[in-house]
Amino acid sequence: MTKAQREEKQKQRLEEMLSFERKLWESGKTYVCGVDEVGRGPLAGPVVTAAVILPQDFSLLGVDDSKKLTPAKRDELFDKIKEAAVCWAIGRREPERIDEINILEATREAMTDAVRALPVRPDHVLIDAVSLKGLELPQTSIIKGDARSVSIAAASILAKVTRDREMEEMAKIWPGYAFESNKGYGTRAHYEGLARLGPCPIHRKTFLPKEET
Repeated sequence: MTKAQREEKQKQRLEEMLSFERKLWESGKTYVCGVDEVGRGPLAGPVVTAAVILPQDFSLLGVDDSKKLTPAKRDELFDKIKEAAVCWAIGRREPERIDEINILEATREAMTDAVRALPVRPDHVLIDAVSLKGLELPQTSIIKGDARSVSIAAASILAKVTRDREMEEMAKIWPGYAFESNKGYGTRAHYEGLARLGPCPIHRKTFLPKEET
């Protein structure tokens, strides 16, 4: 595939992923916000969310579900999305809160925080897979939204890069669990570290095998 063909394919992909946003823009909604989370499954670290409002002339190619992108591509898009966005914000909930109220409710709290932290009030919110009952704004929950809406995909990239960088820093503070490579997910190296060292302060107690808690 030539460079021109790749670019044309990316343009087509962007048009597909703009379908939710375009319908809302055409209905008179100016500020459409995408919201996503990263870190619901790991054994350690926070759940991190992002909210982002993209402009109606958004044309950045390559934005997609963060899980489909290489770390280098995510890093590149992270800076470009922030530059192109009308505004963006990050939310988070720490392991203690996750253990206290469960990961789904902690995720909802962090998503709500991210939306409320935006300096521009959204006219409509697009959310990946969940609804936010405490958020008094028009909203649409989209299953697999990070692969179907460019705003949600952009939020997934902002959340993913933010959390990954933090977990790389946590690896320096709490070595032995391979956080720098697994970002807190339950890999073999992570479980071996748990068996050898026991849990550290950023582990989620309710996520650990009983013998580790």
